[in-house]
Amino acid sequence: MHDTARTTEARVNRFVREHLRPALERRRVALDVTAWEVPGEPVPFAEAVKQQFTPVEPGVAWGRPWGTTWFLVTGEIPPDWGHGPDTVREMAVDLGFSQVQPGFQAEGLVFRPDGEIVKGLEPLNNAVAVGDGPIEFYVEAASNPNVADGLPTPMGDLETAGDQPLYTLRSIDLVERDTTVDALLQDIWTLLGLMRELDPSLPRRAGILRALERMCDAVDPDRVAETAADGRAELAKALASPAYASAHRVVAVGHAHIDSAWLWPVRETIRKCARTFSNVLALMDEYPDFVFACSSAQQYAWMKEHYPALFERIRERVAEGRFVPVGGMWVESDTNMPGGEALVRQFVHGKGFFRREFGFEPDEVWLPDSFGYTAALPQIVRAVGTHSFLTQKISWSETNRMPHHTFWWEGIDGSRVFTHFPPVDTYNSDLSGGELARAQRQFAENGLSDVSLVPFGFGDGGGGPTREMLEAAARTRDLEGSPRVELGTPRDFFADALAGHPAPATWSGEMYLELHRGTYTTQAKTKQGNRRSEHLLREAELWWATAAWRGLGDYPYDDLDAAWRTVLLQQFHDILPGSSIAWVHQEAERNYAVVGVALTTLITQAQQLLAGSGDSQVVFNAAPIAAAGVPPLAAAVVPPVEWTPPAPAADGWVLDNGVLRAVFDQAGLLVSLVSEGRELIAAGEAGALLQVFRDIPNQWDAWDIDAHYQRHVTDLREADAVTAGPDSLVVQRSFRDSSFVQTFRLAAGATELDIETRADWHERQKLLKLSFPLAVHADRASSEIQFGHIHRPTHANTSWDSARFETVAHRWVHVGEPGFGAVVANDSTYGHDITRQWTAGGATYTRVRQSLLRAPRYPDPHADQGSHVLRSAVGPAPTVLEALDRGYRLNVPTRTATGGAAVAPLITVSSPAVIVEAVKLAEDRSGDLIVRLYEARGARATARVEVSEPFARAWTTDLLERAPSEPVVQSSSWAAGEPIDISFRPFEIVTLRLAAQ
Repeated sequence: MHDTARTTEARVNRFVREHLRPALERRRVALDVTAWEVPGEPVPFAEAVKQQFTPVEPGVAWGRPWGTTWFLVTGEIPPDWGHGPDTVREMAVDLGFSQVQPGFQAEGLVFRPDGEIVKGLEPLNNAVAVGDGPIEFYVEAASNPNVADGLPTPMGDLETAGDQPLYTLRSIDLVERDTTVDALLQDIWTLLGLMRELDPSLPRRAGILRALERMCDAVDPDRVAETAADGRAELAKALASPAYASAHRVVAVGHAHIDSAWLWPVRETIRKCARTFSNVLALMDEYPDFVFACSSAQQYAWMKEHYPALFERIRERVAEGRFVPVGGMWVESDTNMPGGEALVRQFVHGKGFFRREFGFEPDEVWLPDSFGYTAALPQIVRAVGTHSFLTQKISWSETNRMPHHTFWWEGIDGSRVFTHFPPVDTYNSDLSGGELARAQRQFAENGLSDVSLVPFGFGDGGGGPTREMLEAAARTRDLEGSPRVELGTPRDFFADALAGHPAPATWSGEMYLELHRGTYTTQAKTKQGNRRSEHLLREAELWWATAAWRGLGDYPYDDLDAAWRTVLLQQFHDILPGSSIAWVHQEAERNYAVVGVALTTLITQAQQLLAGSGDSQVVFNAAPIAAAGVPPLAAAVVPPVEWTPPAPAADGWVLDNGVLRAVFDQAGLLVSLVSEGRELIAAGEAGALLQVFRDIPNQWDAWDIDAHYQRHVTDLREADAVTAGPDSLVVQRSFRDSSFVQTFRLAAGATELDIETRADWHERQKLLKLSFPLAVHADRASSEIQFGHIHRPTHANTSWDSARFETVAHRWVHVGEPGFGAVVANDSTYGHDITRQWTAGGATYTRVRQSLLRAPRYPDPHADQGSHVLRSAVGPAPTVLEALDRGYRLNVPTRTATGGAAVAPLITVSSPAVIVEAVKLAEDRSGDLIVRLYEARGARATARVEVSEPFARAWTTDLLERAPSEPVVQSSSWAAGEPIDISFRPFEIVTLRLAAQ
């Protein structure tokens, strides 16, 4: 009588546990170990090997949090250990690993005595091959704490992590591994995984069970080594049965998604890359068809700087096409919050590095783990010469499921990029039977296409593919009941998928992640540093390009490149979103401060060159719109900006500059804002109202804002003090342990009310919002994104609308009705909620709320604690162009320098709908001028561009500043001021390149 499936599986599992795994190692002998603990930060190999090492034994405690200990391992192969055809000799290291995914605990990097890197050590990849001679290895062991449990911890801050050892050294031994037993275990793992996914009624499932039964009978538990081959023979037929003709095909791409910072600092990421990449290179020596895809030029650049010999080995494999740079970005950045020019520079710096170092240009964007994808991205992707896009994270959406896996993604300008969303639903696959079955079962295009991509390898904290994963790929290459697994490259996959899909569906607009909505707000100082740095870079490049083209100074290429690389790194999708440990954000804030000082110095130097000598106050305006009486991108001698002083009223205060009239009640609440007789504040409501919400997400503290937060709110309507200053109304409020000072100003002639919110924030698990109830009946809101804006409904008709209850915007949000509208602008806030509301009388209005601060407890228990200064503005804006104007005024304020004369703009654009995003010199250091422009209304436009300096030639390029196949705009010597006419599609980005005479 045959066993049932359950009893057969139980028998196999016990047989594996009690007989096969113990037989995997034939012999084991301890090696000699000495150690040296690094007293501070990590040191290079050459410094470590000069130190005094002392003997240690298994059982010794080692490794303070974030520390480094070097182990020197020596020994001899016992003379009675011979060679056999089915054995390998390895050094096996157990630093005190727990059996969890690599990357979240102790790790090691193995060196030979001459400093050559051998490979990394991880919990599930801890063996190092040894030769015939004496054994001598150095192991750089990192005692990184495991802070992945989601609980508040002091371990994320070096100052509070303590110095008690975290790990116990278990063993560093020489072992002899039985390769036949190893192979048998892999056979069993593959077949068991497949069997569990098959329908019980299928003959194939029964056949696998019978084969496993025969295997257990064939292997003698007392003579496993001698009979393991017999067991493999019993499974051979089951493994040789070919896949169905209609089986799904999987292109398996080796991968190790290494977060450039997250639950570890950037300095540890550098070492994680070395460990992972050395593992990959070692596997390539064993498996000639193994291909590994790695994104993030920053990580390659780290290897070149810190591990040059390892980098040269990577270069060799890149040339072979086996170590494949993908993505083309400097890092796998967030795409919601970086500005438009910053997203472009991710590719300029990323692709530039790959071209220079490898002569290779990736053809796909690789962002498996970023938290949603801006609708501006397809155009950027196409305009940097890339055609494909891969993501995985959208599978995490908690309400709606993306209806496609292989499709066209269309951006706000109509550009489309061929996109794949792997149905395996992970970027860290181990190629198990369950994961392969899921890829086949969930593939939305079944019947239309037959191929999907599976990224396999341990990731997030690094580690990468393992020998076991590659053995699994070999066994599922053509296996009945399983998808066919092919090792390949992303480029091969995308070419295959596009050729085999006759008519992919199209997804239009943003790919909004219905999760992790708190990342638009958490760690406000990191976000503020990013926004400020982006605009400082704009100013520095503009004024230095203007000075250089007028022969007044040399463009500071190196200084600007260094600043950009810092900003781009910190746009990584766990830094800018605020989801990293305290150490990461403390370092980010320090880096932004350094960048700020360096760029401010550069701006001052350029402005002094341009303003010349004299005693006049010259006002510089780097914005693409007029500000403070100064034309765009120019400087002028103008009177200082005046502010309207507050006037007392019967029951409060009034700010009135003749254009806008703001009325405040006795508690300092904005109760009226009138422009040309039209009220902006909804009847009975208060504008600029601070609200505090309970904010306890269901799971991911720093990441999530869950919808139930809306049910627990405290309005801060009472004032501690209201003071009328010479140019402002100052209102003080408090909530529990926190205090707030709101300062309201209305400049002469201004069409917006400026609001400064100073918060001394000391809450826990709370969310601070700033509410604007606007007397506008709008069924949609326009939110600024990169190179344009996106419309989102203010209602919740569908589940998709309901799930989009917290959204991202850059400098402004606009809501309008025919002939009228309002803008709410900010200087560093990204999170918003915009909804239709009703007054007590039943009238509709549109409420725009800015999410200012949060107070999550994990992974940084002190996130957002302390002092903050946040600026907002509200006012009438009939169109989105007026909204854009207000956003720039708030984010790119004028600067004043002492000099002798006004500065004419280097670039002048005739159409208010065409915005100058960047003015800089070319990346190739040729001295050519680069002008980036885009159409901002979402309509067709023609603009006349004038350059105030003579030039020899002007032409349009792609975003990487290369001439495309289209005709040039102009191709002959052009006089100063002679116009260039350019036509724009809606939201089109145009890059203009000019060569000086």
